[in-house]
Amino acid sequence: MSTIIPGEAGSFYSFLSDGCKLCQLGAKMVLFITGICPKNCFYCPVSEERRTDVTYANERKVLSERDVLDEARQMDALGTGITGGEPLLKIEKVLHYIRLLKQEFGTGHHIHMYTAIAPDIEVLKELAQAGLDEIRFHPPVKLWMKLHDTPYADSIRFAKELKIETGIEIPSIKGADKVALFAERAGCFLNLNELEFSDTNAASMKTMGYSLRDDVSNAVIGSEEYATKIARNCEKIHFCASSYKDAVQLRKRLIRIAENTARPFDEISEDGTILYGNIECTVNDAIKEINDELSRMEVPSEMMEITADGIDIAWWILEDIVEYIRSPGRKLYIIERYPLENGLIVEKIPL
Repeated sequence: MSTIIPGEAGSFYSFLSDGCKLCQLGAKMVLFITGICPKNCFYCPVSEERRTDVTYANERKVLSERDVLDEARQMDALGTGITGGEPLLKIEKVLHYIRLLKQEFGTGHHIHMYTAIAPDIEVLKELAQAGLDEIRFHPPVKLWMKLHDTPYADSIRFAKELKIETGIEIPSIKGADKVALFAERAGCFLNLNELEFSDTNAASMKTMGYSLRDDVSNAVIGSEEYATKIARNCEKIHFCASSYKDAVQLRKRLIRIAENTARPFDEISEDGTILYGNIECTVNDAIKEINDELSRMEVPSEMMEITADGIDIAWWILEDIVEYIRSPGRKLYIIERYPLENGLIVEKIPL
């Protein structure tokens, strides 16, 4: 019986792959290769916007390889997780980005990949030669009871022989216990994810009889409890809770990005968002007038920035001078947003 170690936000594990260790630090860039996938899993959470042949690095749409490298630098990424859709439908793109990332950031830049396909030895050799460090197989539910008689058994054996760290990653639902037994025999790790509702899978999930655990979570009733039972008899297991992805993983990644990209006057919150003041005015002459006023008030130039529609400024300075610069046609705000390119605005407080 393995020793189970409690993690953060409801997660637990007896084993963590190198990829999971870096994810815990928020140090992995997510490279979404394509939204195309032939499997049609009922629980797939991928948004409608991404269910096409499109590539993203974290939340940045990739138009060139520079976008990928800039995103990795922006968050000081120690590794990359390649996902989709089904990445191996675009094998040449996968190989290109593995080589590019290794060349740019060194062999220590850890790369893992998810796939629902069982690749043959030749494809796995290409991946290993390019520098893939870790692979996580995602076999369809209909095969879980007989994995030892499927191509996945061979793929896992081949991957291990090629010295690629090898595991299986599936949702924690009925049948996962059979996958756990297979993983034990195959000598690979098992990652179980708490099953979650999303906009795209809600209808099929309800049809299958699943329901929400509570009013404040997207997690499914019983998914965590099921993983707990399986963990008792699995040597290398990691359960990733729904709340962990947002409360820990995403927050740490945002903090890394914010620390690398924040302007001198941006305040970084505990959640990794940035806060700043904003003087909104779309007339160029008015922007110049505001800038002149701020200069007369001796606001340091590094504490503000002229933008396309106004001026961003340290929020605490804006609070102090708000009554002196208030004027018709000007809108004054404190803004909290994600530290990403065109990052989502979390809150916009009028002053």
